[in-house]
Amino acid sequence: MNQKITRAFAEKNIYRIDHYLGKEMLQNIMVIRFANMFLEPIWNNQYIDNIQITSCEKVGVEDRGGYYEQAGALLDMVQNHMLQLLTLTAMEPPASLGTEDVRNEKVKVLSALQEFSPELVLKNAVRGQYGPGTAQGKPVPGYRQEERVAPDSNIETFIAIKVYVENFRWAGVPFYIRTGKRMPFKSTQIIVQFKSLPKILYARQNGQLQPNLLVIKIQPQEGVFFQFNAKKQGTVCRIVPVQMDFCQNCAGELNSPEAYERLLFDALRGDSTLFTRWDEVEYSWRFVDTIAATWRQHAPAFPNYPAGNWGPREAEELIARDGRRWLHIK
Repeated sequence: MNQKITRAFAEKNIYRIDHYLGKEMLQNIMVIRFANMFLEPIWNNQYIDNIQITSCEKVGVEDRGGYYEQAGALLDMVQNHMLQLLTLTAMEPPASLGTEDVRNEKVKVLSALQEFSPELVLKNAVRGQYGPGTAQGKPVPGYRQEERVAPDSNIETFIAIKVYVENFRWAGVPFYIRTGKRMPFKSTQIIVQFKSLPKILYARQNGQLQPNLLVIKIQPQEGVFFQFNAKKQGTVCRIVPVQMDFCQNCAGELNSPEAYERLLFDALRGDSTLFTRWDEVEYSWRFVDTIAATWRQHAPAFPNYPAGNWGPREAEELIARDGRRWLHIK
């Protein structure tokens, strides 16, 4: 399709829409990173322990069963939305805010993604499918009982992946990506967990101090959440985690354009910064194609998690074997 399109149009005149890139807080990721002096010096493997990117939904596939049978969570969410969140989080500062400079840095991240072999896919990528369960106190059907879904379907509705960005900034820092349907609540967020303090001073006196967290909330709540340690009021020096929480859409007073509105407006103005360039699309497909090809040869025992749960047990084991856990910030 791309070959046919480029026979008629130059790359600069092609606008490949991913509506996620039009969301307010996705555009804010670059602002948070590059408009605040204190963040950039610590935005690297010297200070960051791991980064978790989660997009979970309470609903099932609803009336999209026919589409989901062709795509699944890997192609519906990871190939585009989740990798876009990763590139904006991991990219280097661009030379300018111009379209090509921003796109070039995003492509560098995708080109630096750890290359998955079939063995690595089986080790560091987990898929799941929800079965019957409970959502908001009501019984709900499993994926195989949904409309226009095969009764023996092996399509995934949940994915958890551990991947590395193999460059100097991020060497050794795992990126944990997770997306799924029929989860306990709806949320899309990026959680940056900083390294723990050495066992001196307060860390020695108070035992295990909680690590600092920076949480960028994409939806439904939009904002930034920062967790740090402070003394609890009283005569005893007890240190507890406290939060600074900025919510951008809590007041409900601003009429911000919807994602598609913003992107269509940019296209009319000829601004393609928030649209994906072909090499960016190609790199993301290379990454997911290896995963998809491996999974086609290894049929799992579905369903493997009940609706209303946080996914299959293997997803917890994926991160637990590194001595970490999935973080849930409402």
